This record gives sequence, structure tokens and C-alpha cells, in this order.
Amino acid sequence: MNDADGLKATVVWWELAGTGRTIGSMREFLREEAVDRFAAVEGLRLKFWISDLATERWGAVLLWESAEAAARPLPARAAELIGRPPAQWTLFDVEATVEGVHALPRLAGYGLALEPAGPPRSPAP
Repeated sequence: MNDADGLKATVVWWELAGTGRTIGSMREFLREEAVDRFAAVEGLRLKFWISDLATERWGAVLLWESAEAAARPLPARAAELIGRPPAQWTLFDVEATVEGVHALPRLAGYGLALEPAGPPRSPAP
């Protein structure tokens, strides 16, 4: 990582209303392809998908090891499925990071979309 560059974070979300997509269908997309695909993205330190059932919003927060990594093209499958680009896409500088005290052995494999598939999944090779 280039210290002058620093970590970057991207926040992106879609308004699903009127697209024919639901939080449920997007969870299926995560289980079937997106989680594994993003596990192989170079320079991506963390990605977590977020949703708000009440407002029909779907999105993600991505933590990048550099501006260069954040600028690389990403799979556009979500936009293809939803039928339009995100309503919001913002790149931020990361001012600080911390990991709290927790009982999880690792972070990968958790979330509502993955719960029906069983216990936490192994990270992609």
C-alpha cells in the first residue's frame, strides 16, 4: 500500500423499487455468484452488502487497500440484474480502522443471504 494513497472506501446503493428485483432475489444473487466472485478481487480488503427492506434499498460498502485498487473495473452483474446503475456511488478516504474484540474466528461467510445455505462458508481459494 502506498502511504500517500491510503485506504479507500466505496459506498454504493440501488433503489430496487420498480426494478422487478427484491431483497430476496438479490440475496439469491449473493449466494449463487457475487460472494465468490468478489472473494477473488485484487486489492479488496472487505466487502459487505447491506439492505433495507422497508425502503427497498440494496447496496454495499467496500474497503480498498489503495486508490488504484478502488479504480479498477468491477463485475457489473448487480447493475445488469437490477437494470440500472446505482443511485449512489461514493469513494471516500479512510481516516482510521480498528477491529474490536469479537468471538468470530473470521468475518467471511456471515450474513442474512448466507444463513439459509448453512454455517459460514469457507473463503474462496
